[in-house]
Amino acid sequence: MTFVGLTSRTERGRLIDKLLDIDRVFSLALILIASAGSLMMFSIAGSSWEPWAANHLIRFGVAFALMVALAVINLRVWAAVAYPLYALSLILLIAVEVVGDVRMGAQRWLDLGPLGSFQPSEIMKLGLVLALGRFYHGLSADRARLSWYLLIPLAMIAAPTLLVAHQPDLGTAILLALTGLTVVVLAGLSWRIIFAGAGLAALAAPAFFLFGLHDYQRQRILTFLNPESDPSGSGYHLLQSKIALGSGGLMGKGYGLGSQSQLNFLPEKQTDFIFATLAEEFGFLGCMAVLLLYCAVVFTSLRTASLAHSHFGRLTAAGVTSTFALYVLINGAMVMGMAPVVGVPMPLLSYGGSVMLTVMIGFGLVQAVRIHRYDEVTGSKSSLI
Repeated sequence: MTFVGLTSRTERGRLIDKLLDIDRVFSLALILIASAGSLMMFSIAGSSWEPWAANHLIRFGVAFALMVALAVINLRVWAAVAYPLYALSLILLIAVEVVGDVRMGAQRWLDLGPLGSFQPSEIMKLGLVLALGRFYHGLSADRARLSWYLLIPLAMIAAPTLLVAHQPDLGTAILLALTGLTVVVLAGLSWRIIFAGAGLAALAAPAFFLFGLHDYQRQRILTFLNPESDPSGSGYHLLQSKIALGSGGLMGKGYGLGSQSQLNFLPEKQTDFIFATLAEEFGFLGCMAVLLLYCAVVFTSLRTASLAHSHFGRLTAAGVTSTFALYVLINGAMVMGMAPVVGVPMPLLSYGGSVMLTVMIGFGLVQAVRIHRYDEVTGSKSSLI
């Protein structure tokens, strides 16, 4: 046997070992969540795989394969692309302001001609986490805790957040801001700064409500506080969602028997309000089962972050996990009437390719952290596997 043959066999063995190191509980939880979403879409489409259920499964299959492929990439490569990806995302967000497509009163998309269109804000969700992880990886604990260096990550968070909020896309802007701040806190920020920042944010909230929001965004918040004031208009979404949640009871009405979703009273039943559809047909127990799957994903991802030897690996895995958890918390609160309607879907359960792709690419990074948990991110030399 030649030396080349031995080398190839060794490389293949290393690749297989890395693929086998992907977290099985984590992967199973993702598959079950996506399958539950597809089953709900099959139900609300009148027991039909079209137009949502089949596409949802196909998209998840492609995204899952992409996650596996990205998982074997060395963390040094992720670190090397962190700043370029953030810069590219920021340039694309600025391009949206100049030449972006306007749809339903919002300017959020870039048209790629025959390739379709996409939202640069989705790329920024990952670019921001990677860039902050790269920044704090080379920063000492004292500087991360309390120093003028804090102005740099705050500027990195503020720039895309303000651009996305101006589109306007309040839900994504909130996600970017909270995810970025989570990474900053986990990097070791002083508790004095955290409490002071929270106090300043509370003081600035009234002024932001009056002058920083669009009229329709203020109306959404007022409607959230009193949806019965306009039951057939701005309060319709929340009221129908509450009816679906309450009518499901403990066990639900049964698969395919949800009146609010089947009779089209519930708006956006396959996207933003699919959790209400689940509650109506499977009740409290069905919702708890899906939420336990989400908890399994978050717990295993945070465990992966805690096992990483590199600071970059810990922060990026935790940052991706926080984005995913915020999706779940915001959508769940929105559906239950505990937060204004901001257009944030339930990840993997809701229909939609862009959010699913972003989430699964992020999870590819999380699994890369798991596979390369003993590696240190030092130097500039990068290796693919």
